[in-house]
Amino acid sequence: MTAGGVPGPSGGTTSARDVTVTVSVTGNEATGSAERTERAVYVISVAAELTGVHPQTLREYERKGLLDPVRTRGGSRRFSDRDLDRLRRIQDLTTSGLNLEGVRRVMELEAEVERLRQEVERARQEIHRAVEVTHRQYRRDLVPLSQQLVATQPEQRVQRRRRQELADEAAANARRNGNNPGR
Repeated sequence: MTAGGVPGPSGGTTSARDVTVTVSVTGNEATGSAERTERAVYVISVAAELTGVHPQTLREYERKGLLDPVRTRGGSRRFSDRDLDRLRRIQDLTTSGLNLEGVRRVMELEAEVERLRQEVERARQEIHRAVEVTHRQYRRDLVPLSQQLVATQPEQRVQRRRRQELADEAAANARRNGNNPGR
C-alpha cells in the first residue's frame, strides 16, 4: 500500500477520490440517519477530499478550535458527516471574506441561535400543555345553565336601560318647555 492510499478491492491501492462509502441503515431511519451524522468514520484524507480542502487546512481549523474531530486510540482523526457539514460552512464563510476568528464567532452565534430556538420551542410546547390542562379543568368546573335564563338577562338589562333613557329624555324635554312635571 502506498502512502495516502486506501486498500482496493483487488489488493492494490485506491486514492481517496475513488473510495465509495456505503452506509446501511437498519431499524428506524431517523435513528439511523442521526447515528450516521454522529458517527466519525472518515479519515483526514477522505474528509479533505470530500470537502475539497487540504488536510493541512483541516489540521489548522482544529488548532483554531473550529473543528473537533474524534480521535482514535492511536491518535488519528476521524470525521463525521456533521464535521463535514461544519467544514463546508467554514469554507462558505471564509469564501465570503471572513477570517478564521470571524468564522469562529459567527459559528458560535449560530450555535447560540439554534440553542435558543430549541429552548423557545420547548417553552411553547410546555405552555401549550399547560393551556390544555387548564382548559380541561374549566370543562369540569362548568355547570349547565338554562339557555333561556342566559338569553333573557341581557335583554332585560337593555330594556331597563332604554326605559330609563326614555324617562330621562321626557323629563329633560318637560324642563325645556317650562313644564314642571314635579308640580
